[in-house]
Amino acid sequence: MPAPRSIPLTVLPLGEQRYGCHGCGDCCRDFTVQLRERDLERLRAQGWERELGEVTVEFRGRRYLRQREDGGCVFLRADGKCRIHAEHGFAAKPVACQLFPFTFAPDARSAKVGISFACASVLANRGPGLASHLGELRRMAGEIDELAPSRTLLDARTEAAPEEADAAADVLDRWLSDSAVPFAFRVDGVAWLGQQLAGASFAKVRGARLRELLETLVGALPDELPLHPIAPATRAQLATLRQASFFRLEDPKIGDLARLGRLRATVGQFLRSRAFSRGRGAMPAMGDRWPSADFGAVDRVAPLSGSADRAECEELLVRWMRATVLGGRAWGSGFYGWPVVDGLQALSLNAACAGWLARAHAAASERPAPSLEDVRAAVGRVDRTSGRAPWLGSRAERMRLAWLRIDDGLRRVAWAQFSGAAEG
Repeated sequence: MPAPRSIPLTVLPLGEQRYGCHGCGDCCRDFTVQLRERDLERLRAQGWERELGEVTVEFRGRRYLRQREDGGCVFLRADGKCRIHAEHGFAAKPVACQLFPFTFAPDARSAKVGISFACASVLANRGPGLASHLGELRRMAGEIDELAPSRTLLDARTEAAPEEADAAADVLDRWLSDSAVPFAFRVDGVAWLGQQLAGASFAKVRGARLRELLETLVGALPDELPLHPIAPATRAQLATLRQASFFRLEDPKIGDLARLGRLRATVGQFLRSRAFSRGRGAMPAMGDRWPSADFGAVDRVAPLSGSADRAECEELLVRWMRATVLGGRAWGSGFYGWPVVDGLQALSLNAACAGWLARAHAAASERPAPSLEDVRAAVGRVDRTSGRAPWLGSRAERMRLAWLRIDDGLRRVAWAQFSGAAEG
């Protein structure tokens, strides 16, 4: 096996975020683990076939850890612990299992270390500071061959210098972390920036001038946003939000896809997506890990502004959005290679989807407003797919964003989830 390579890492500069594994086993029940050749070599050397039979499965030319019928990993023990870890040590597990919930997003200079909020310990902010994991992260980075310098775009035509992408992240992070601005306005500001910058040309606004432009735009937001009041979201905009939320819940399992076949699986997905767009009757079942509710009941749940846990919910949402931006998961290699401008729009839509899904989760438990439990479930589900589900980096998702940019759609659907504004 080749010696591990050294790659510069930039650990997520978010001092308030903490993480330590608490052995809940949720990731072993929820994720499909794709295997690298080094992982396969380790598994063969460990000799699991003699005890467990086939422990991997091939699907569309790639190999994955086999999952049991209940969705759990073949190596998940009854006590929630990993059998490979227990018998051979942490470093003997597949690299994807070792790395979670951390992520690597290479740019032109280094790999930014982000963190996934699909982990219960990350959501609850439990454990030591992130810098304490740096040694292990460096070791794991040396085993990932695809970590290589990657370019970042400002828009579809303009490549960003590393300091320009950093300027966008710095300015946006300062806006998101400004506690003097109500949370709904901070999300609205992200949506407004995404909409305004969509038609901008960056050819003559580069380097220090780009940072100055972004700082000017963000600095003007507290005065500018009230001059552009938000009308209630239209029925069509809310239908698009529900459809976008569906695709963040969608969780195809290899066993189910192989059993159903491509045609039946595609038809089933289409029918569930159409039900979400219509928003009438009972929500289609979305697996064992997401409760179902009546769409009408979701509409009756108050937005986040009516939550008894409002302060805790907003703290989580802000921490998640800041971690996404600072950890390289809002654009570039950490988000389907999308430009900064497109990533801004996707971030605002992800926030709106998290708000709607929190209301849906609350409706399933007959709560009148989202609780912290509901927001944790929603953020975990949205972040689980963000940057990972190929359909969310597709042309269809870009079309949803392009349509929502029209007539203030991005602002309207986000505002309706967090502010208490009426819906159309």
